[in-house]
Amino acid sequence: MNVTLNDIRERESRHIVQTYKRQPVAFVRGRGVYLYDVDGREYLDFVTGVGVAALGHAHPGLTAVIADQAATLIHTSNLYYHPFQADAASRLAELSGLPRVFFCNSGAEAVEACLKFARRFWYTKGERDRLGFVAVEGAFSGRTMGALSVTHHYREPFGPLIGPVTFVDPSKPEDLARAVTSKTAAVIAEPIIGEGGVRPMTPEFAAAINEACARTGALYIADEVQTGLGRTGYPFYSKVLGLRPDLISVGKALGGGIPIGAALVSENIAQTISAGDHGSTYGGNLLGTRAAAFVLEQLTNGLIDHVKSVGAHLERRLRALQLQHQIIVEVRGAGLMRGLQLDVDAAPIIDGARERGLLVNRTDERVVRLLPPLVTEVSEIDRAVEILDGVFSAVRQEVKA
Repeated sequence: MNVTLNDIRERESRHIVQTYKRQPVAFVRGRGVYLYDVDGREYLDFVTGVGVAALGHAHPGLTAVIADQAATLIHTSNLYYHPFQADAASRLAELSGLPRVFFCNSGAEAVEACLKFARRFWYTKGERDRLGFVAVEGAFSGRTMGALSVTHHYREPFGPLIGPVTFVDPSKPEDLARAVTSKTAAVIAEPIIGEGGVRPMTPEFAAAINEACARTGALYIADEVQTGLGRTGYPFYSKVLGLRPDLISVGKALGGGIPIGAALVSENIAQTISAGDHGSTYGGNLLGTRAAAFVLEQLTNGLIDHVKSVGAHLERRLRALQLQHQIIVEVRGAGLMRGLQLDVDAAPIIDGARERGLLVNRTDERVVRLLPPLVTEVSEIDRAVEILDGVFSAVRQEVKA
């Protein structure tokens, strides 16, 4: 591709709505855990499109499936049947224990569907004033109006949002107990807060969710858009915490890069949903669900166990890195979803890593987030940690100077 980074930046500045602060690099191809920029430089990708490229880049099997389907039939709409929705849905039901699936285009849309289905449930039950949601401080569920309403940040310019929504401190289970009442439609919480800094839910807070929902009848929505589908070394991390979701939102990794999301729904909630209550023009089309079925097949054929193994290695290497660099305050996360809490802004670490050929990203200002592809091998983890070691050493020298 005969194009430069400056060419791309100049054209974008004239035509693209400036909602993103992009890093100064443009990628044109990928292979496995690596990306290559317009100048041909190689980068180890531990961002994966924010957890999307679960199988890495240009995975041969996924590529073949997508190419075959694109050459056959991409889209017909939900006015008609096709073979692949049931295939992908049955695999999701097997992994999650929730038997019903609504397909959409993204994680944010999956959250929207869960919020709607929760309200629809109580409407059908005759409790039409049961409208409230309880969410978590630091949570990120998406940027559409409903998902933003249960997101703790990015809200101010866009109100009024849907409500009532009460945010609680995830370190205070007693606050959750007080917040959930007979007027609460659902509690929504990520098992590991992702955008807010890779912060795992404590067992105490998980127990408080279970207790509050059992006491009041409120539903629990597990936002597993980032944690779900093997990212943590488990199909869904909510089950690890002993949580009992009525609905689960998924997205990101589901299509391996093809846009697709899904709301997973318990049978008792599904029975309250009628034809026409929700819909999506592109949701669940042939291309998306065939890609999803392929990704899900890989998960059940040993990939989740692989994540558990290499994730443990990544944790060991990061904890050893912490011992060498006082700037790292804490290592958090599970599987291949890890965060390094720093005592300074993480931006110089992100820039330094990129300059050395490693992509990681910054969340919650002082957290370095690592989301490598689920197919990452031990040798690639070792290389990434060695690069980070060099970056932290360089930053330390700069501070001393």
